[in-house]
Amino acid sequence: MTMTATDVARVAGESPLRGGARSRAVDAAWFASPFVLMALLWVVIVPAAGVSSRVFPSLPAVAQTFGAMLLDGSLWTHVSASLLRVLIGAAIAIAIGIPFGILMGVSKAVSAFFAPLLRFSVALAGIAWIPLATLWFGYGDLAVIFVVFNAVFFAIVYNTMLGVRQVPTNVLRAARSLGAKPWTMFWQVHLPGAAPSIATGLRVGMGFAWRGLIAAEIIATSAGMGYSLFLARQYYETDVIILMMILIGILWLVMDRLILAPVEWRTVKRWGASREVGI
Repeated sequence: MTMTATDVARVAGESPLRGGARSRAVDAAWFASPFVLMALLWVVIVPAAGVSSRVFPSLPAVAQTFGAMLLDGSLWTHVSASLLRVLIGAAIAIAIGIPFGILMGVSKAVSAFFAPLLRFSVALAGIAWIPLATLWFGYGDLAVIFVVFNAVFFAIVYNTMLGVRQVPTNVLRAARSLGAKPWTMFWQVHLPGAAPSIATGLRVGMGFAWRGLIAAEIIATSAGMGYSLFLARQYYETDVIILMMILIGILWLVMDRLILAPVEWRTVKRWGASREVGI
């Protein structure tokens, strides 16, 4: 007789839900452990070495700066501006990239024509577009959104195309034999079949978009986390620089682990073949 995880938990004298919660707590603690270690080293080494605050700030100084920026509202101004830009750019890239990627996956002629351009543009996606973006759209939100769009678009298109090509041939033949129209094929065959690859492409593209966002904000805006980094550098405010670096990392971790990774996992579980998703 095969025992399930639920049976094992019952034999051990604990409820399955409680065991699952304990496992998640252990995973969370293990994930946080290197950051805790870094914080402890930061607290000990910086004061002991007598490092100047202009070179590297102490942890209490960064915490104090966090509280001050939180109270005066500047922190929310920079964070909300960055989040809004990355969400708008990604949304536009998804809306255009998925249909275009499906078209490339379905049509050999379209794929043959655009594939070289797609490969060429992958190397230029993201921060390489910043100079042109500022020339075309000026200094402001549109330039940053355009950079984010480029970072996500090519990852979405490429992965969508690969996902469509992985749809089993017998599924395509069965759908056509049942008289499925092109619109039906798009919604009920190609899009679900490519969904796992689309989710992977979105996760990869958002990583590129986050880096492009910060770089573009340093150059093209007067608000945002990237701009705050650049401004702090001019005034030797290393506490603000470190704080923004920490916030950028935390926001990306939250977005990746709590939104993108679960979406990818659920999509693969429902539509994809059995493969492991890194969370």
